[in-house]
Amino acid sequence: MRKLFLFISMFIIWLFMTWPFSPLKVQDLVTGVIVSILVVLFIGKGQQESKKITEFKRYWWAIVYIPVLVYRMIVANLDVLYRVLHPDMPIRPGIVKIKTKLQSRLARALLCNSITLTPGTLSVDIVGDSIYVHWINVRDVSQAQATEMIAGGFERILKRIFE
Repeated sequence: MRKLFLFISMFIIWLFMTWPFSPLKVQDLVTGVIVSILVVLFIGKGQQESKKITEFKRYWWAIVYIPVLVYRMIVANLDVLYRVLHPDMPIRPGIVKIKTKLQSRLARALLCNSITLTPGTLSVDIVGDSIYVHWINVRDVSQAQATEMIAGGFERILKRIFE
């Protein structure tokens, strides 16, 4: 049942990506079916971590996650722009250790990718429930504060999606 649901979801995403649909473009439909089947066969195994894949609220939170990520990227871009254009270049680079409460490997990977996509931060390593992050301007060395500043908004939403 999960694989069928994943196939249908991937095929619908394919249809949206190849919009506008034309009945003459049968090759687009065939390609979409093939790609969706490949996703189910090769990537579908990772979806088994999320036991309740058919719950609508998980998809709702995934949609909510996108503007949160975009907002955090814009704010971080402006912060890096300020630091680059400032005559004194006020940076204090360093590597901080943050803790994550996420249990799913997929959720942790997405958290690390989100941190890295945010300018001024780079996920360096993940060991157990700790993520080492290179930060362009270390504001607070305490682990709790650094965790909240870097991963707080991401982690709360990812927990609702994956756990």
